[in-house]
Amino acid sequence: MVRVLIVDDQEPFRMAARMVVEATDGFEVVGESETGEDSVLRAGELDPDLVLMDVNLPGINGLEATRQILSSSDRVVVLLVSTYEADEYAPKAAECGASAYIAKSRFDPDRLTAAWATATGMEPTTWVPAPGELSTSIDP
Repeated sequence: MVRVLIVDDQEPFRMAARMVVEATDGFEVVGESETGEDSVLRAGELDPDLVLMDVNLPGINGLEATRQILSSSDRVVVLLVSTYEADEYAPKAAECGASAYIAKSRFDPDRLTAAWATATGMEPTTWVPAPGELSTSIDP
């Protein structure tokens, strides 16, 4: 099972992300966090395989939280999720070390599975990302 930490300051999205993760075979939610600082602490405590990280968070933003989480673990995968368009934030995902960026409006089990497969080197899926969506790993 892929152990997932969900980080978002909006409870409705955390609930939606939990539903997506729980609907995805082989994935389970191990925790949630509302702030960048708390996400760094929770990642250290829970040792997730995957962190779904919002960009805009109270305190340190998701980009800085991603940097800090990745500096403490060489095996965790971070996927940025946000309401911003992929062409604006996909390059920032690469800059902070995140494996991919997925727009919240497009976040679903297929994209979660594809992003995980790409980040970990598993076999590719039949799903093809929108231009720029997974630009740090998949370039159509």
